[in-house]
Amino acid sequence: MGEVYRARDTKLNRDVAIKVLLPAVANDPDRLARFSREAQVLASLNHPNIAAIYGLEEVPGNVASGLIRTSALVMELIEGEDLAQRLARGPIPLDEALPIARQIAEALEAAHDHGIIHRDLKPANIKVRPDGTVKVLDFGLAKAVPQATSPKSQADENLANSPTLSIHATEAGIILGTAAYMSPEQAAGKAVDKRSDLWAFGVVLLEMLTGRQVFKGETVSHLIAAVLKDEPDWTTLPVDTPAAIRRLLRRCLEKDRTLRLPDAAVARLEIDDAMKPARGDDGIAPSRMRPWAAVASFVAGGLVIGGAVWVLALSSSATPPVDAVRFAIHDTDEVIVSRVQGDMALSPDGRMLTFVGFGKDGPRIWVHELDSLGARALPGTEAPFGMTWSPDGRSVAFASYGRLRKVVVAGGSPEAISPPQSFAGGVGARSMAWGPDGTIFFADNRGFWRASADGATPAVLTMR
Repeated sequence: MGEVYRARDTKLNRDVAIKVLLPAVANDPDRLARFSREAQVLASLNHPNIAAIYGLEEVPGNVASGLIRTSALVMELIEGEDLAQRLARGPIPLDEALPIARQIAEALEAAHDHGIIHRDLKPANIKVRPDGTVKVLDFGLAKAVPQATSPKSQADENLANSPTLSIHATEAGIILGTAAYMSPEQAAGKAVDKRSDLWAFGVVLLEMLTGRQVFKGETVSHLIAAVLKDEPDWTTLPVDTPAAIRRLLRRCLEKDRTLRLPDAAVARLEIDDAMKPARGDDGIAPSRMRPWAAVASFVAGGLVIGGAVWVLALSSSATPPVDAVRFAIHDTDEVIVSRVQGDMALSPDGRMLTFVGFGKDGPRIWVHELDSLGARALPGTEAPFGMTWSPDGRSVAFASYGRLRKVVVAGGSPEAISPPQSFAGGVGARSMAWGPDGTIFFADNRGFWRASADGATPAVLTMR
């Protein structure tokens, strides 16, 4: 886009940064429009983690005098190095990386709240001042999210929306550096939204912790192919990486954005959790917790599943009361547990727990027997939404790809129990219940439904 100079504002007696549009593109309408848009975007944002703009200056050209047309942004001068320079020295320690990541998330949250998608978040566009303050820079490729999108305008979201394919740069590093942090939908030239920025955030955070570029390729084509097909090497994460951060990274780097972290505020909260001292659910440090403490919080006479699932220990020497069992919920390197409401279900006899977990093969239904230390994924349960146990405790029903399905927990392949696309697609199919007469009730985007476990087209009971 341009060159950035340190300058002195003699009127206000302060140092500033001046971003000057390169002479070679000074008359390019597309570059001028992008330059002006960057100024407008920055002017609409007022946040301590986003570089401020002071003005847009334009000097008209004059062919006779040889004066070249000049456009320049006058911006806040940010002292310190950018993350790309910092990463050139190696990975960033966890206690240093998390405060940086939290401030990046805050900047994205502020931009998204104003309907602005950055679209080019990468280490070179993030500076860290000597006092630790993070500033997100370069909104030259930012895009305002439309309030309403018609089918025609969606079709117009073509390859031109990809920064990699729209930047005609001669330096491969500029193109590769951008492509390495692009979301799969952005690399494919599809429409973007705030979840595209959260993908880039995940890549940046993973790179901070590992000191390695997440996606690599000899050429732009190879790099884009890696973004679209390859999975990050999770084994490169430091062994002391908190479970909350592992979960955050996996959710940010879901290639299917319908499964991706939905909001930068969620990322900020996950980082806050990781930065807090480890405590038990009752405020007692882990070393002082009772030995039989294991998988969720409880309420007298019942069980409240409050977060994710993993039994650590059940002491044979300490038998808990029959009306209350205490659980401690944890993720592992093998599976990250969904926090979404309706993604867990306890068997009728209280001995088994099913949950949606994100493993190496993507989201599946996992089953955990409460007298065991492990869990296993149920084959064929891809992209599940909601779940409920059969009254006899042998099977689990769930929604997937617009159909209701059921699977025998002991083993076997899932069986479709409704026709293809027989309801709104499964998104939001929560609060499922399987009655003793074989009737399954559930809710989706459009309303409340009734179906039969023996196979029938679901019938709507009420509409929203």
